[in-house]
Amino acid sequence: MLLNPNSRLLFIGDSITDCGRKRPIGEGAFDRALGNGYVSIVDAALTAAYPDYAIGVVNMGISGNTIRDLKARWQTDVLAFQPDWLVILIGINDVWQQFSRPRQTQQHISAQQYAQIMNELIQQIKPTIQGIILMTPYFLEPNRRDPLREMMDHYGALVGEAASRHGAILVDTQAAFNSLFAHMHPMSLSVDRIHLNLSGHMVLARELLNSIEYQWNRSAENWLDNAG
Repeated sequence: MLLNPNSRLLFIGDSITDCGRKRPIGEGAFDRALGNGYVSIVDAALTAAYPDYAIGVVNMGISGNTIRDLKARWQTDVLAFQPDWLVILIGINDVWQQFSRPRQTQQHISAQQYAQIMNELIQQIKPTIQGIILMTPYFLEPNRRDPLREMMDHYGALVGEAASRHGAILVDTQAAFNSLFAHMHPMSLSVDRIHLNLSGHMVLARELLNSIEYQWNRSAENWLDNAG
């Protein structure tokens, strides 16, 4: 696995990451400290298969956030924690608000601004971090010509460009969900095609864990070997 023992893994994003996590800091093993979404699943998987690694997971997602909000709290909620690894999932609200609030243009975040802020934030954290994982925003709509889906794909492509530019790991969440549409309706995963049920969060967790070369069948023998 790409993560080293005793690594600190920090997640930041919007409601998909937040999922009711503990305030002010989403950290700990009890009282839904990490929320009830993919962050909690990732933490459970790491604990189950890599207990000897003692990886610390922190959830700093905030519901409703855009990339502009991440910029405003980057120092306190990311840099101050000095994480070894950082996961960023942001962009859904950046796109969504352009459709849900079409007349409130002052709140809209253009693709150019989204890409610019994304690059600025990564540049700030790069000198002190071991690895960055960028997860694309998604919309559970099979029709790629749907206006919202089309814009979401564009913002997702910008995340891919940022990952390539900065040597980050890319998790294409939209592609992962697309592979399921041949077998199930999007509403099987989300009633509003954004906020996920547990199965949807498992998809995110699986893709993220695979991206860091997580060994799903790692056994207790490995733990003992590492301890020895």
